[in-house]
Order: sequence, then C-alpha cells, then structure tokens
Amino acid sequence: MQIEPMKHPSSRELFRYWTTLRGARPAPERDELDPGALRKVLGDSFVLTFDPSAGFPFRLAGTRLCGLAGRELKGRAFVDLWEEESRPLVTALLGGAADEAAAVAAGAVGLTDSEPPVPLELVLLPLAHRRSLHERLLGLLVPLETPYWLGVSQVRAFRIGAFRNLTPWSAPSLVPALPERARPRLVVLEGGRAG
Repeated sequence: MQIEPMKHPSSRELFRYWTTLRGARPAPERDELDPGALRKVLGDSFVLTFDPSAGFPFRLAGTRLCGLAGRELKGRAFVDLWEEESRPLVTALLGGAADEAAAVAAGAVGLTDSEPPVPLELVLLPLAHRRSLHERLLGLLVPLETPYWLGVSQVRAFRIGAFRNLTPWSAPSLVPALPERARPRLVVLEGGRAG
C-alpha cells in the first residue's frame, strides 16, 4: 500500500509549483515566486525568515492562517505557535529543510480551549537567495477540513505529528515534467503619479 505523501490539495499544489520553479537546483530563488500563480493557496501559505534565534519570524502569513490563529502573524515567531513539546522538532524540521534543501510534509493538530482538535497539514520548502538556503522558507499550514468554529474560536497552540522529507523519488506523482521555456519572474514596475 502506497502512503500518500500529502493529503490536502493545496499542499500538493504548492509542492508542484515549488518543484517546477526549482528545476535541477536545490531550491528556487525567493524572487521567482509569483503570488498570482499561488492565488488559490495564498490564504494558507506563509514565508518565514530563517532566523532560529528569533524563532523563525513570519514575513508573510495568509489570511486563513491568521484566522485560524486568531491574530495577525506577521513579525511573530513561527516556533512560538507550537506547544512546548513540539518546538524542538519544529525547529529541527525548519533547519533540516534548509540544510538539506528538502521539502518537508508533516501532520499537525490545532488545539483550542473549547473545541475539538483540528487536524492540519504542514509543508516546509526552502527558498534560496543568492544561492544561500538559509534566508527564507515557504510553507503552508492548512486544516484538512475547515472547522465549523473558524472565526469564533481560535487555535491556542499547534502540535506536530508524523513527518517525511519529500523528494522526486518519494513523491514522483507530485513532480511535474520541467518546462523547457524560461521561468517567469516577479518584476516590479516603477509607477505612480508624476507631481
């Protein structure tokens, strides 16, 4: 019996996009990300600064993820969202994703004060900056089913579960054929009104 490496469609979509962008490299460059190409998964996505001493702070956090946590997450430490027992493993997974240029998929649970725990899926993907893999991490934390209490209650802490590193060999159905054309890049155009 084959184990499904990722359960949620958003996880598979983000992993396919990341794999296509990186091609034969260890990871795609952070400036290659096109938010338009990720519009379906942006609400559950995040970008972290690779700074273990600061708990891997959020640079960006999607609206659904912020809603699940019940607060704006930008600037907050990602590791602090996890219960105390999960923090060493979460820190190791974040470091391992960058050290090994590996995609990581993990199960997680969101714990509330009054509602049943919500099962989640976590995906961690390294992003390069000038060939360094220790600058940014792209990720996704998504409920496997939308909890009925979303917007009324919030997750007070997350608990990490089983995890696995994903490679083209462990998840071949998720790795698309690489296109032969040039990859699109995010371009900033100067604009505004002339005074």
